[in-house]
Amino acid sequence: SINYEGAELGVSFQFRTDAPNLDGFRIHFHGESEDHHFDYDWSCEFSAGRCLIPVLGAKLWWPKGYGKPNLYTITATLFHHDTPVAGRTDRIGIRKISIDRTEAAGPARGPQGSSKGIKRIDQNPDMANHFVVYANDVPIMVKGSNWVPLDAFHSRDADRYDTALELFNDLGCNMIRCWGGNVYEDHHFFNRCDEFGIMVWQDFAFACAFYPQTDNFQKQVRAEIQSVVEKLRNHPSLALWCGDNEIDGFYAMHGLSPEENRLTRETIPRMVHRCDPQRHFIPSSPYVPKSISGEPDVWTKTPEQHLWGPRGYFKSPFYTHHSAHFIGEMGYHGCPNPASIQKFISPEKLWPWENNDEWRLHDVAHTPFFLKNRDRIKLMANQIRELFGEIPDNLADFALASQITQAEAKKFFVESTRIRKWHTSGVLWWNVLDGWPQFSDAIVDYYFGKKLAYHYLQRARLPVCMFIGEPGPGKYLPGIIRNDSRESVDVTYRVWENDSDQALAEGQLHVPANENWQVSALRTYASDQKLYLIEWTLNGKTFGNHYISGFPAFSLDRYREWLKKIARLPRAFAVEKIAK
Repeated sequence: SINYEGAELGVSFQFRTDAPNLDGFRIHFHGESEDHHFDYDWSCEFSAGRCLIPVLGAKLWWPKGYGKPNLYTITATLFHHDTPVAGRTDRIGIRKISIDRTEAAGPARGPQGSSKGIKRIDQNPDMANHFVVYANDVPIMVKGSNWVPLDAFHSRDADRYDTALELFNDLGCNMIRCWGGNVYEDHHFFNRCDEFGIMVWQDFAFACAFYPQTDNFQKQVRAEIQSVVEKLRNHPSLALWCGDNEIDGFYAMHGLSPEENRLTRETIPRMVHRCDPQRHFIPSSPYVPKSISGEPDVWTKTPEQHLWGPRGYFKSPFYTHHSAHFIGEMGYHGCPNPASIQKFISPEKLWPWENNDEWRLHDVAHTPFFLKNRDRIKLMANQIRELFGEIPDNLADFALASQITQAEAKKFFVESTRIRKWHTSGVLWWNVLDGWPQFSDAIVDYYFGKKLAYHYLQRARLPVCMFIGEPGPGKYLPGIIRNDSRESVDVTYRVWENDSDQALAEGQLHVPANENWQVSALRTYASDQKLYLIEWTLNGKTFGNHYISGFPAFSLDRYREWLKKIARLPRAFAVEKIAK
């Protein structure tokens, strides 16, 4: 528990002894975190029990962007009178994480903001329908991604952990969702998340299938859950347990009630409650509550949603008018760098992409049967056509056009979510890194080759960030400063158009903690296709972002020129290395 004076740290203990009685047994706890320490003694009346340690002035563990992820090294020593007889040392964080959620999504609505004037545009999280993560009683705007196995051969994962997690940290992730198609990661993964301040949404390893409901299978699952929970429960980064991936939706799609799934309504939650009773549990992602399980289009009515849909133009109504209060999955394809493609595709098969059996082999659809909606290569090409009106006829331009399309799409997904704060309180897009060489939604390929989206998302996910939103009912583009932190900030900003260095909007604003403010409104026309460049400064550091106005089709050659200026903004990247 957290209060203004400090915190209480809950400890459960158990020990064995052949002593005839427990007289003289006590546990001494010593905790250190930089310049703060505490000591506490507990007399043992029983060989198993629980105690609450008061920690005055505790240095709390905070998610990334909201404070420092302070960690304590805590040594527990069991004494018999004055003789130490046993001990253990743990590295833990003192924090409180809770999920405040309702069981139904609210009505659909698009991003706010387009009228003139400076105004606050976020909403109080205590609205009727919501899904809000709180850390130490502070609402957290979640900016994260999904985690998939690091290698097709799991034994090689350990060699990739540090490099992979550095990417998540560099991208400003404050949450990772370990998706239900995963393996359970080891302590090293969670130790790094503890250190980085990255919360972990942990699915149990059940996904996209109907699992046996027999007593024997339930018995096996109970053993699995107990083993996993007891192993991982002391990590401060572990924010919540989730029963599975998308199985509630599978039940509903087949006319079945998810309430009949013994795994997520009976077996798993009972074991979680037994082994880790104070950590939040969600039956499924997305969770289909009993109140809506028989309704049509149930996927659009859950508070947490996976927004895949038609996978058409990324600013279509499906993406701009969804009703999700939290987005657990959302992605868009991006072609790997040609240098990476050359490592897994034969020279004679590099081009063209159509009717190419090697490209098809490295698609995420593995079935040799009819493609249905699973032809991700065609899907990637179609997404290029949505933005640029045509599909390039060579690999270099195809890769560049695809990476631009993915980068603009994922940037838009993040920015449109942040403008909905707190109506939508987080997005975990799919995904950072591939686990084998393939064509996918990842923004870093298997060989750690970064796609353009990596650089755009670095900028769009800064705790304090300025961006331009979509025009609302009016004819103005809103300039918005968002502050996803616990500190109020003074921001100096400037917006100008690509073709001119003249400022279209500039000024200074004091932005309170954890709020969004609209600071400008730029006149726009439906016929415009413009590049807007943005810079803002706080605490002596300057940051950059951009916005593309107008409707497709855009010219790839024109965007290629825009990209040179986008790349030179603060947190610059080498444009000559993009899609190479």
